[in-house]
Amino acid sequence: MRGILGLDHRCGATICRVSGRINELIVLCLICSFPLMQVIRASAASAASGYSAPQADSDYSTIFYNNGDLKIEAYFYKPEGAGPFPLVVYNHGSRAGREHQEVPFRYVADVLKANGFAVLVPERRGYGKSDGQTFAEEVGNDVAGKLIRRFREEASDVLAGLDHVRQFASIDPARTAIMGWSHGGIVSILAASERHQFVALVDQAGGALTWNRSPTLRAELPAAARSTGIPALCMDAQNDATINAVKEVGDAIKSTGSWEKTIIYPPFTPTSNPANIAPGHLVFSSQGISIWQNDLLSFLRSHLH
Repeated sequence: MRGILGLDHRCGATICRVSGRINELIVLCLICSFPLMQVIRASAASAASGYSAPQADSDYSTIFYNNGDLKIEAYFYKPEGAGPFPLVVYNHGSRAGREHQEVPFRYVADVLKANGFAVLVPERRGYGKSDGQTFAEEVGNDVAGKLIRRFREEASDVLAGLDHVRQFASIDPARTAIMGWSHGGIVSILAASERHQFVALVDQAGGALTWNRSPTLRAELPAAARSTGIPALCMDAQNDATINAVKEVGDAIKSTGSWEKTIIYPPFTPTSNPANIAPGHLVFSSQGISIWQNDLLSFLRSHLH
């Protein structure tokens, strides 16, 4: 083909010379149509299944599922092999101002995956590419009714994700744990109290940054914890905004006769704290994972294997 591109296109022994913009575009469309249609068909199939294959440089898959009228994004990690594998549902904290960034929390998932656990990381409403308002848009400065209602709605997003992945052949639905950091810890406790399909709970500083400002949270979270009925590991660092949140949740779980362990780590000094929050809260970021990963894995192995 010779023209705008200045190229020859040889079909066998025949040289096809095309001049003129219209004819060139027609030929280009014919040349490109087959691979383009393959891409379209593959994309349509992925959308229909709610499943996206991992990219070449990725070890997780992005999935989408519905919770009512909302489409929720999540990341799914699977160890090598067919499984079925125990599943850990990981719930992230808030990230004000960066809600619509996609954050797959690889530093947690990679440790779990390397130790034989499949991992689901829901973005929940208002985060990543999920539908819905952000936390700040819906709750504002409220620390009472709007706050708890939003956390319960986010818990429903997590439970809808659990329903979605429990159908995967690679998952053993009888061995499912739930864990979360900060807001994600609150959501994890609420989800476990509403659906008794989890066999273990990990609370990493759930509610610590809100605890002292919210009498509603101080009443609702221990009440939900008493309804979980499963073994729990509650974790925080001494210099978080408060350690009372995890201690009271742990005491509430233990009061029902369930196994529970609370670990308070020594004061933690992060190398980076751009939001200037209580430094101990960041022990559960990637900066502090070496401190607590062995405690986490020991707990999960005890209750999921």
